[in-house]
Amino acid sequence: QVQLVESGGGLVQAGGSLRLSCAASGSISFINYMGWYRQAPGKQRDLVAGITRIGISNYADSVKGRFTISRDNAKNTVYLQMNSLKPEDTAVYYCRVTIGGDPYWGQGTQVTVSS
Repeated sequence: QVQLVESGGGLVQAGGSLRLSCAASGSISFINYMGWYRQAPGKQRDLVAGITRIGISNYADSVKGRFTISRDNAKNTVYLQMNSLKPEDTAVYYCRVTIGGDPYWGQGTQVTVSS
């Protein structure tokens, strides 16, 4: 079993910053890919940013230059630094990791950006 625990969400004013964390625990041999997705009400869940084990990252166009994904392999943890937040960034943010080809999802953390 693999557990993912997310933290760092909350309410922030436009222009502000938040840092999300997602720690994986349990039967973990090797985490290939770690990523953050988000889902706004009435919309599909979309990729925000992802990072491979060797640090190659990719971002949605809407967050490039504002968000930074990083990971600590020793701690099995992935982070998402979110700067210059906009109201349209409001969503539930989910952590996703791939272990041995299998995907695992976190429970989600709410990020609300007020205008």
